Order: sequence, then structure tokens, then C-alpha cells
Amino acid sequence: MASPAKYVMVKEQIREWIRTGKVKPGQKIYSENELIKMFRVSRHTIRQAVGDLVHEGLLYREQGAGTFCAFPQEERLSGESQEARKYIGVITTYISDYIFPTIIRGIESYVTNKGYSVILACTYNNLAKEAQCLESMLQRPIAGLIVEPTESSTYNPNIRYYLELEQRKIPYVMINQYYPQLDPPHIIMDDKKGGWMATHHLLELGHRKLMGVFKTDDLQGVYRMQGFMDACREAGVSVKPEWLITYRTEELGEGVVQRVREVLEREGERPTGIVCYNDQLAVKVLDVLRELNIRVPEEMSLVGYDDSYLAEATEIKLTTVEHPKTQMGLDAAKWVMRAIERGKRDGDEPASIVYEPRLVVRASTAPVAVETA
Repeated sequence: MASPAKYVMVKEQIREWIRTGKVKPGQKIYSENELIKMFRVSRHTIRQAVGDLVHEGLLYREQGAGTFCAFPQEERLSGESQEARKYIGVITTYISDYIFPTIIRGIESYVTNKGYSVILACTYNNLAKEAQCLESMLQRPIAGLIVEPTESSTYNPNIRYYLELEQRKIPYVMINQYYPQLDPPHIIMDDKKGGWMATHHLLELGHRKLMGVFKTDDLQGVYRMQGFMDACREAGVSVKPEWLITYRTEELGEGVVQRVREVLEREGERPTGIVCYNDQLAVKVLDVLRELNIRVPEEMSLVGYDDSYLAEATEIKLTTVEHPKTQMGLDAAKWVMRAIERGKRDGDEPASIVYEPRLVVRASTAPVAVETA
């Protein structure tokens, strides 16, 4: 972590610039490199200070443009005309990692052509940070909001913010999953079918000893796991309890990887195929298999999910389920823009979208090896 003294110093100095008007609402602050030189601190220190101020609503980010001073509290939109709103808010669990830059580029490419700017925030899949992001968005002149839910498999304590959006008639759409309590408009994949397809592929290759590793604090993981179990049951394949591994976001590091390693290191029977929650996890599992000298796909077949850049970044290209990243961003942007236009006419909101999954077969899966006596 960054030094507390340096981190606080940077944060308070930027706060003072905002308080005294040195940086005005809507004005871009210094770049990250400029702040590093100015304060003589690390990049991590600057990112931590700026990130906190973004979550507090004092700053906001625009993809590809930089970080700006936020609009003051008194400029909330309750009395502002719809025509004056030229910002689309985007809240995702992450911004700079994995599939999210591609989704965000899809959103930005469309809304900027319509004369809108994107205001970005991320929750790191943390409910408290989601509350900060939503509160911050409600303080800004947003015309619509695109949201990826945080910990969607559990009850969300931030429902009141979404109800406030509805009261203000600010349209919002959820991507990747949605909160069942709200049943809002959403743009998602059929993750249950995707999990089924990934598992069915291994079953077709003759695998009967299957391991599944799924994240369960998001509904995506819950549904992918359901698809895994459905495919196994349809094939009459029993899954050993110790071969079904579940984890939460905070366990993605060594926690879940160590549990996978322990199963594979045990003497006796081991799985011949593994279905992973996503490509990010599959790459970590691939590292474990390499450390244990288990050959992929000769001795172990491995399937990921999302068809991210990671699927082709390793020496063994991953079989995976495709995620329509760019298309999801475009469709979310189109949904919001249509909702804004229909709102002016007081019409119905656009329909939700559910994408059909598609399996991308590469080099990490192969027919099960024939056991010799």
C-alpha cells in the first residue's frame, strides 16, 4: 500500500484545489505523470488518492480524456432540463482489467458520436464502493446510466439509489447480470447455457471425471455452475463434492488456486477435465498444471469463459465461451440513448437483451486419454 502520509498529502492538496476554485467543475486536473512529478510520489500513491476522490464524488473520469473536477452538490439534476444533460454514467466492477476496456470502448464509441461524454466509475465488486459510485453519479448531470451489478447473487443494500434514479426518470440498464429484486432492463449472456456448453464439450470428448471452479458472489458464476451441473446430470456423470470448488471475489488470488492445487496433488483419482468460471481463473489453473507437470490437453483438458485476450495470450490457447464484449457495450449505449429519446416522448423503455453463448474450441481440450492397464 502507499505511504499513508504521502497518500493523505496528495488527496488533501487536490481537495484544496477544488475548495479554492483552482480547479473548477468540469475542468481537467493534472495528468497522472504531472502529479507524480509535482508531489514526487509513486504512481500507486497518485492512483489511490485520485481513486478515493472519485469515489467521494469530488472527481470524475472520462474514458480517454482524463480526470475532471466534479459538479458541486447544488448542481444536482432534480430541476435541470433533460436537454441539458450530456453525460452517460458507466459503473462497472473493474475498468482497466480483463474484458472491461473492450465493453467500455463499445459504449464510448457510440455515445460520443451522439454528442455525449462518458463518466466512469468502478466498484471493485464491493457493495460499499458501489454505494459511493451511485451517490456520486446522482450528483452529476447524467442523462442515463449503464451499470454492472456488484455481488449480484446476494441482496443488494443499495436499492434506494436505483429507486432514486427511477424517481428522477434517469434511465438505467444493467449489463452482465442484474439484481432480481429490481428486475431492471438488462443486457446479459445466457450464462447457464454457456456453462452447459463448456461442460458438454468435455463430455463429448469422453471426459467423465470433471472438476468445476466457479465464483458464486455474482449470478454469472451461479448460472455457469448450474449449467455445469445440468450437463453432468444429463450425461449420468456424478461430480465429486471435492471437485466442485466455489469462491468469492476476494479469494481469486492464492485462496482458490491453492484449493485447486490441493485436489490435483492428492494421491489416487483426479479429474481429467476442468471447467473454469472465466479465462482469468483458467490461466491461473493452467499455471498450477504446469507446476505439477500435468500436460494440457494430453492429461488434462481445460475450458475458460469470456474469450478474453487471455485466452490466446498463453502458449496453450484456451477453449472458451465467447463473451460479446464490444457488442454488449454498443447495445448498452444504444439502449440508453433510445431510452433517453423515448423518455422525451414518455414512451416505453427498450427491451432487454439476452445473448446466445458460442463455444470457441482451441488447443486446451482434447479427447480423454485411454487408460491402460
